[in-house]
Amino acid sequence: MLVVTRLRTPRPDDAAGEDELRSGLLQALAILAAKPGYVGGDVGRNVDDPTLWVLTTRWENVGSYRRALGSYEGKMHIQPLMVHALDEPSAYEVVEEGTDLNVADPRSIG
Repeated sequence: MLVVTRLRTPRPDDAAGEDELRSGLLQALAILAAKPGYVGGDVGRNVDDPTLWVLTTRWENVGSYRRALGSYEGKMHIQPLMVHALDEPSAYEVVEEGTDLNVADPRSIG
């Protein structure tokens, strides 16, 4: 599983806000890297728009990722960063030759 979370600095031309977001993302990556099921990850900044950042992680499965985010450290240090996240889907299945992809079926309610 691949997770791509794009975030924007709080205010353009705010060096302190940029440093805080950068530090927070690096701390988030370190926290996630210590969790079971973590495969790898990176923090990046867009080369054309320096206010746009990305946190990418790879996981053995979606459950591992959700448990990592739901952990004490995830709730205390990672979820507050998500206020800067763009409102878009972030979880992707990895496509490899011969694998079956998820089917988009509505989930039952109740």
